Amino acid sequence: MRYMIRLLLAEDQSMVREALAALLGLEPDFEVVAQVARGDEVLAAARTHTVDVALLDIEMPGMTGIDAAAELQRELPALKVVVLTTFGRPGYLRRAMESGAHAFLVKDAPAAQLAAAVRKVLAGERVIDPTLAAAALSDGANPLTERERAVLRAAADGSTNAELAAALHLSQGTVRNYLSTAIQKLTARNRAEAVRIAREKGWL
Repeated sequence: MRYMIRLLLAEDQSMVREALAALLGLEPDFEVVAQVARGDEVLAAARTHTVDVALLDIEMPGMTGIDAAAELQRELPALKVVVLTTFGRPGYLRRAMESGAHAFLVKDAPAAQLAAAVRKVLAGERVIDPTLAAAALSDGANPLTERERAVLRAAADGSTNAELAAALHLSQGTVRNYLSTAIQKLTARNRAEAVRIAREKGWL
């Protein structure tokens, strides 16, 4: 009897998720046993359904796919993680690999390529979209510290320094220093441009 590879799909757009499930379900050795629309539902679903491979979108409500990958790696280290993204941002690739992902592919990759990636990660290989890998190498490492990323993320909605300080439990001076350093590192003119640059690179 053929062993069925049990898959979990995490994708907040239902049409994309259902299309992926249908395509993967055509593979003779694949079985999509769980589907979730939120990043914070991934771990519970993986535990409940005894999943072999989790395919995670990056941008989801509740928790990003990258954070969900880190949680799976910590709690279910035998489970393999494939990160899928619409946005080919080099910083996402680096962060996904640091979070324990075994593969990183763009969503519009052919179904056969995705299926092959699933089988390769189960065989112990890592699979990375070659174009993204080259871009990540040319872009270099994320220059922002975790604190600078947190402050920039919080500043994205236009909050004042006082509002940021209250939300992040920091002094206004500390917030101002983090923002100033982040702006300098990204060679941006202001915080809005710093947020835009960091997002485009996948560093937030």
